[in-house]
Amino acid sequence: FFNMKKYLALKEEFKDHLQNENFNYKDQINRHVTDYLRTSKDTSTTQTSRKGPRLIINLNHLRSMDSSLVSGMMRNPMSYIRALRDAANEIANEENSKFAQEDKTMEVGFDGSFGELHVSPRGLLSNCLRSLVCVEGIVTKCSVVRPKVVKSVHYCEATGEISDKVYRDATSIDIGLPRIDRDGTEMEDVILSVTNSVYPTKDKENNPLTTEYGMCEYQDFQTITIQEMPERAPMGQLPRSVDVVVDNDLVDTVKPGDRIQTMGVFRALGNQNSAETSGIFRTVVLANNLKVLGHDTTSLTLEASDIKHIKNVSKRDDIVDVLGRSAAPSIYGHEYIKKALTLQLMGGMEKNLENGTHLRGDINVLMVGDPSTAKSQMLRTALQIAPLAISTTGRGSSGVGLTAAVTTDPETKDRRLEAGAMVLADRGMVCIDEFDKMSEADRVAIHEVMEQQTVTIAKAGIHASLNARCSVLAAANPVYGQYDKSRRPQDNIGLPDSLLSRFDLLFIVLDQLDPANDRRISAHVLGGHRYRRPGTDMAPEPLQSVAADSDDDDDEDKRTVVWQRTHHSRSTETKGAEGKEGGGKDHENDVLSQDFLRKYIYYAKRKIKPELTEEAREFIANAYAEMRSKQDDRTLPVTARSLETIIRLSSAHAKCRLSQNVEIKDCQEAMDILAFALYHEDDKKKRKRDEMEEMEGEDGEGMMVDDNNKDASSSKSKMRLDDGTNDGENDALKANAGVTQQDPPMSQFDSFVKSLNGILDREKGEVDISVVIDELGVDSDKATEFVQKLHEQDRIFFDGDTIFPL
Repeated sequence: FFNMKKYLALKEEFKDHLQNENFNYKDQINRHVTDYLRTSKDTSTTQTSRKGPRLIINLNHLRSMDSSLVSGMMRNPMSYIRALRDAANEIANEENSKFAQEDKTMEVGFDGSFGELHVSPRGLLSNCLRSLVCVEGIVTKCSVVRPKVVKSVHYCEATGEISDKVYRDATSIDIGLPRIDRDGTEMEDVILSVTNSVYPTKDKENNPLTTEYGMCEYQDFQTITIQEMPERAPMGQLPRSVDVVVDNDLVDTVKPGDRIQTMGVFRALGNQNSAETSGIFRTVVLANNLKVLGHDTTSLTLEASDIKHIKNVSKRDDIVDVLGRSAAPSIYGHEYIKKALTLQLMGGMEKNLENGTHLRGDINVLMVGDPSTAKSQMLRTALQIAPLAISTTGRGSSGVGLTAAVTTDPETKDRRLEAGAMVLADRGMVCIDEFDKMSEADRVAIHEVMEQQTVTIAKAGIHASLNARCSVLAAANPVYGQYDKSRRPQDNIGLPDSLLSRFDLLFIVLDQLDPANDRRISAHVLGGHRYRRPGTDMAPEPLQSVAADSDDDDDEDKRTVVWQRTHHSRSTETKGAEGKEGGGKDHENDVLSQDFLRKYIYYAKRKIKPELTEEAREFIANAYAEMRSKQDDRTLPVTARSLETIIRLSSAHAKCRLSQNVEIKDCQEAMDILAFALYHEDDKKKRKRDEMEEMEGEDGEGMMVDDNNKDASSSKSKMRLDDGTNDGENDALKANAGVTQQDPPMSQFDSFVKSLNGILDREKGEVDISVVIDELGVDSDKATEFVQKLHEQDRIFFDGDTIFPL
């Protein structure tokens, strides 16, 4: 299966390829050799930087010269790798004679396209054995770096002879290949195999041997475990992992939490000491190249049309409201929490100052409230939208499980560092449900992560600091099950102030006993179950998608889905609406599609880096001073961290607008959300109400009228209703009409019903109540009273501000 002619032919072919001027490998070999010789002679260089040279070969370059060469290497890599390594060492010795005297071997690694052998740990099946693979994953465990003896040298004092012994274990790349003697000639009858681990102490004549440690050869050896990336693991299945063996210059290049690509040979390690076997062997990847991936490991790809749609949507005045209601369209209400969730996904601006100070940009949010208020559903929404999110629960996780732990390797008995959930979620989000169920000792472990965003380990002789730059979204129940309004928030929450201050936003979610609100919630929930897909019994009808159109006829442009119509949306499919979105009137109640929402957050978070303007700085300073003056025993404490919270929220709001500057309106929106979280005050609605009152006061007339004006207005509305009705219109809404003493005047009510019938027939579907008010000139309170009456009589369906015919 392997002869000298093939080996020599492979080596010559690889040598010609390395000397090809188009690929510049010869210069790379010369540079690696020069760097190695310089560092090996430099006494000021640390030992960790004196690693042997390694040449990285791009498979695409080899494929351009001879595709069959790459195909053979992918399925039978051991013989090809040895021929390529020998060719690289010959060129290195020819280029620099000093390297030949070093008795050092240049290693080779691979990069480029691996095709079907580019897999995750879940894809490493039996058909990948003895193949060259590329595996992507996240590092969860790293063993201690140990020296492994490769060749031992022994001196016999009785005979004066020097002998040596070469050691090969199952991880050696040369196992199963013919041996090569000192002259470079293959010995076909001698196949390299795993050597015994007996260390020689006597020669053949039983003379004692002395080990010459200075002449022995060693190589660094480390085992790392990579796991399937959490965001790519199938839902409901345990993530798979695989052990990776690294040696020489590749050791100590990655740490737990890093996302890497490892290229190497997938091999099964047999048990040489056992006479019987079950046929199941341990499998490892013998790495020849490691590549640390960036923080962007998502599979999102942005086309030119996507960026155009993102910029068009960002021109809306209510872009943050649109993003908020698009985050969780199935959940009714909680507008401020939805907007806060959107800002958390965007994140603020992380800063690393010159003096070493780290200011986090991630936003932490805690929701505390009564049961059945959609807290857990908010967490599930964040898991679906965030590019990287890890979910856990209070009882299902421990302190070391969230941060990091020092464990003992069951095979080597060495200490190894194992990353926790927050380290694995670096540059992502951690969702913790039932946060109040965690024990106090476990909660203390996350204090450092939530502010310094690092995990420091000093256990069992291991001192390490791991990055855990993640935002925390937590949900908890009050101490007494239901929130007690007579007690302070701190007493209801039951968490220490040191932990509460690390949360930027703390929302108290209450289950209000309000019949009108309960009816709106039930209408919203029932509206989602109202329709079913044709041909099925229970499957609901999917949301209607509205494709964003443009002036050109690009096919990719037409496939981009931006908007989705919910069951309570009044808007219809509008072509070419993207160019009109600056006014904020188009798609008023529609939501963004989930795919487009992910792309929008992805683009804004990575491309927009806003900076504070001078006006924004002044506004934030004044707002913080006002917050400090308003705090009392009934509110949560306002600390210096609250000042950084305003900055983070303002920066995130600017990212939503795709603005490079944080302006006053960003700070005002941030203060509205923070005021709602601290004091349960809706400053935005209060501000709008004050502005309307000022406008009405300037005009001298408006909504604040006396009883006489109100009666005159009602009479005027009645006249317009009577004039605008058509006796021939459909009067289906009058069926089963029951009139009581509390009913409004019959003539005005009947006129409203007739006019509403005409509008519903003309629109052929649902209509917004504002359209009815504007068209008929009815007072808004009176129109709402009429519509609510029809809804109670089951003659129409009224949800939010939308009227549906029955």
